[in-house]
Amino acid sequence: MSSTWSNNISFSVFGESHGAAIGVCIDNVPPGESIDMAKVMDFMARRAPKKDGTSTMRSEKDTPQIMSGVFNGKTTGTPLCAMIKNTDQHSQDYSKLSKLARPGHADYTGALRYRGFSDPRGGGHFSGRLTAPLCFAGAVAGQILERRGIYVGAHIAEIHKIKDTPLDPIKTTREDVIALRERSFPTISEAKGQKMIEDIKKARECQDSVGGIVECIAVNVPAGIGSPIFDGLENSIAQLIFGIPAVKGLEFGAGFNAARMLGSENNDEFYVNDQGHVVTRTNFHGGILGGISSGMPITLRVAFKPTPSISRPQETVDYSALKNETIAIKGRHDPCVVPRAVPCVEAAVNIALLNHMLDYPNF
Repeated sequence: MSSTWSNNISFSVFGESHGAAIGVCIDNVPPGESIDMAKVMDFMARRAPKKDGTSTMRSEKDTPQIMSGVFNGKTTGTPLCAMIKNTDQHSQDYSKLSKLARPGHADYTGALRYRGFSDPRGGGHFSGRLTAPLCFAGAVAGQILERRGIYVGAHIAEIHKIKDTPLDPIKTTREDVIALRERSFPTISEAKGQKMIEDIKKARECQDSVGGIVECIAVNVPAGIGSPIFDGLENSIAQLIFGIPAVKGLEFGAGFNAARMLGSENNDEFYVNDQGHVVTRTNFHGGILGGISSGMPITLRVAFKPTPSISRPQETVDYSALKNETIAIKGRHDPCVVPRAVPCVEAAVNIALLNHMLDYPNF
């Protein structure tokens, strides 16, 4: 099934952007884990639209209703299912677009795949709205990981060529990760963040949109997690990351820059530190070697395309009548999805790490 990711953990999302509800079902969550719903809501609030002019005006409470898998505040080990009601749909915005292929959207490909029966309103099952249940699942996974000392954090690395201060791939700490989560606009440099906000607002004023890059790090992941070939850490993270709409690229560690380096430059030399731990002096490998964690921070960067819903006129087709048309998309849309995508990236990494940690001795 396309909307189910199955490994040690099975994770499935359901619903459409303008349907009655969206939700998630997670199987094989460890039993006996406390779920702090206040912290879950804090995590999901970071994905919610902002009131600074950088987000959509659609306002959803996104309060998960846990339907199963939790009893007396602890996980039971049976499927954990949560539902999130949709309460602020403007379906009439899409009444004239049902057969028009919005440029950059999955309208045309979705209509082909599902023989014309897919729900086109707000992007249907292809919508970024489906990242809300992803964030619920990621928030739960994050709480379980943090009890084992593992912390995942992310920030906006770049928006439309404006670059934030990068994360330190070696020295970033748990405290650094927590501090990032507390920022209203998730950048390390407040000055660069303000420039990004201004650029996003300018794109909106020009009836356009911008994309960007999210940088993510996982600290205190023990060495030896993962597997080679098809079940590696990179593989699992990549599958879940590409489940986030608008993702177009992913790199770990030095990523594509490694192709421009010599082996002597790219190789991370090992040594034993003052605490008696085997570590590397650099971290171009991004904390993963052979699909298995090395004990160094896991680092990755995720590229997001500009929001495809823009209000300036564009050429397209009516695929039901096979004729050319012009479209100007109305409605409530993010001029940039990147700020709200930061917790989504964290959520995907949390789920992937928890999935592999279940194989770790004495987890």
